[in-house]
Amino acid sequence: LASDFTAEVTVATVDIPSDDMKGRIIGREGRNIRAFERATGIDVIVDDTPGVIVLSSFNPVRREVARRAMQKLITDGRIQPPRIEQVVSETTKEVDKDILETGKQVALDTGVRGLHPKEIQLLGQLKYRTSYGQSVLVHSIEVAHLSAMLAEELGLDGELAKRAGLLHDIGKAVDHEVEGGHPEIGADIARRCNEPPEIVHAIAGHHEPNIKDALYTTVVSAADAVS
Repeated sequence: LASDFTAEVTVATVDIPSDDMKGRIIGREGRNIRAFERATGIDVIVDDTPGVIVLSSFNPVRREVARRAMQKLITDGRIQPPRIEQVVSETTKEVDKDILETGKQVALDTGVRGLHPKEIQLLGQLKYRTSYGQSVLVHSIEVAHLSAMLAEELGLDGELAKRAGLLHDIGKAVDHEVEGGHPEIGADIARRCNEPPEIVHAIAGHHEPNIKDALYTTVVSAADAVS
C-alpha cells in the first residue's frame, strides 16, 4: 500500500504507440533523454514495460509539464534536443497559465476574496497535487465549504472559516521543495501574505488543534477530518 501511494504521487506514465518509440526518446547515445531531463528537471524511466514510459519527480508541476511535453513530442514525431527545449518551454508557459486561471477560478467559485497573488498561484498548483489518492485542490474546496457551515452553526464568522479552510493545505503546493511539514510551511506563507492570525493559526494547527484558544483551528480540523 505504501509503495502504491508513493508511485501515485511521484510518477506519471505516458503511452507510446510502439516500443520503437523508446529508442527515439532515448536518442543516439542518450542525447534526447538527457536533453528532456535537463529541460524539465524530472527523471525519465524507459524500461521493458510495454507501451509506456515513466516520468518521475516529487514536483507535481514539473511532472505535469513533462507529461504534456512528452505527449506533444511523441505526437509530433520530431524528437531532438532543440525541438525538446522548444516544446518544454512552450508547455511550461501553458501550465503556468493554467495554474493562474485555476487559482482565480477557485477563488471566484468559493467566494473567497482578496487573496494574495502568491496564494492564488499556489492554489492553482494544488490542482496537480494528490494526497492519499485525493486531489488536494478538491479537498481544500470541500474543507472551505464545510468550515463555513460548521463555523456558522457555532456562531462564528463563516467567511473567515471558509478562507482558513481553503488555505489550510496550501503548504502542500511547495512541501516537495521547502523544508518542514505542510502546516508549518502553509502558515509561513499565510503570514507573509498578511493573513489574519486566525487564518495562520488554523493552517499551522489543523492537525493538532488547541480547542481552548483557537476555535477556527478546531473548525478547520474537524472539516479536514470529514472531507
